Amino acid sequence: MATTTILSNPSVEIGLTISTLNNISDQCTAAVFTVVSEPLEDTAFGSTSRTYTSGLFSNSLTLTMYNSYATDETYQLMSGYVGKKIVVKVKPTSAADGATNPGFILTDGFISELPVVNASLGELQVIDIEIQGGVYSVDVTP
Repeated sequence: MATTTILSNPSVEIGLTISTLNNISDQCTAAVFTVVSEPLEDTAFGSTSRTYTSGLFSNSLTLTMYNSYATDETYQLMSGYVGKKIVVKVKPTSAADGATNPGFILTDGFISELPVVNASLGELQVIDIEIQGGVYSVDVTP
């Protein structure tokens, strides 16, 4: 039977390496992690339907974050990652990695741009950080 998990305490960590991850969960409001295998057509003569095989992966992660300019907050932290390869780990809960709480990891993802202001009068400032490329893996080791 399928069930839906409503995320109430997810974990988001980011850093230059897996050993230097910073927890930014308190600054995030959404995370969309997409794994994409580029399709390569391998249809041969005599086939009656097109067929495909996997090409390169083109993974991405979009983090929606509250923007803050305070020390160790969104702007200061993210501005240090623009133009660099980074590691991001997203988990459904803040509990230890495991089969029911896998750590989805993007290694060597790239941030090419940083929205520095996205403000409207009377509203909290929210920005989307887009992380492109990188190698996708899953950690279920506690």
